[in-house]
Amino acid sequence: MDGQPSCSHADWMSQLCPRLWDVPLHHLSIPGSHDTMTYCLSRKSPISGSESRLLHLLGQVAPCIMGPMVLRWSVTQTLDVKQQLDAGVRYLDLRIAHMQGGSEKNLHFEHMIYTTALVEDTLTEISEWLESHPHEVIILACRNFEGMTGDLHEYLIDCIKNIFGDSLCPRGVRRIDIPTLRQLWAHDQQVIVSYEDETCVGHHAELWPGIPYWWGNQVKSQALLQYLETMRSCGRPGGLFVAGINLTENLPYVLSHPSGSLEMLTRPNLRLLMAWVRAQQPGPGSGCTNIIAGDFVGSNSFVGEVIGLNQKLLQ
Repeated sequence: MDGQPSCSHADWMSQLCPRLWDVPLHHLSIPGSHDTMTYCLSRKSPISGSESRLLHLLGQVAPCIMGPMVLRWSVTQTLDVKQQLDAGVRYLDLRIAHMQGGSEKNLHFEHMIYTTALVEDTLTEISEWLESHPHEVIILACRNFEGMTGDLHEYLIDCIKNIFGDSLCPRGVRRIDIPTLRQLWAHDQQVIVSYEDETCVGHHAELWPGIPYWWGNQVKSQALLQYLETMRSCGRPGGLFVAGINLTENLPYVLSHPSGSLEMLTRPNLRLLMAWVRAQQPGPGSGCTNIIAGDFVGSNSFVGEVIGLNQKLLQ
């Protein structure tokens, strides 16, 4: 589905109109990838411990059938993390887990099954990319934490601090204290880490609270867009937040489409989903959007369309 990533948006933040450098990040339009790391899910990995008992049972009874099927419905991205960053993605959805029976300190990413990529290696890749793009700012959303103990949380947080160092932007005193690009550049800060564990956030100033994600959990695009419109009518959160334009399969749908995939579900709906994206407006208004995250982010004009919404702030 995804062709070669376009590098035309690799430095889009620094190339914004200077008037937008003083707009807080939660009032900008920022492209994100949903389940960022699923391009490297492993065919040999077991089904995630967070999945249903029924799925585990089916996997045990018919592994040769269920394994490939689960993989097809788990993959949401085909560009690797550096290609996504080159394409302009600035919000990375990182579902982190410790695989049962895995090495003590090896953390993986997961979406129904686990990745071949290790978390520490991937964070290092991201840091290396940032060194080559010193005016780009990314948001890392660390989520899920399946199988994570307190010690593993501390290990992960130490990795984050060691790898990104002074480029981490500490959270403000108030949740609504969101920096601008100009403020971040002045302090050589490039990374905001959202961490969905309140205890850890309370102990580490480098971590931001979990960023709200509008997840429609819908198979049909019309139902997903209706959900997003309902959320918009209720008013946007005060800080950073994500509107997810990703469709979601359920087990009955997967079992009734044994030769299908998430890509086959997504492709026919892209035109309708992109029409919704083009109609959005960034900014402080109650109905405005901020981060918009999708699947298969290199498959069409998604990233460019989301970035282009920032032009509306200049009108």
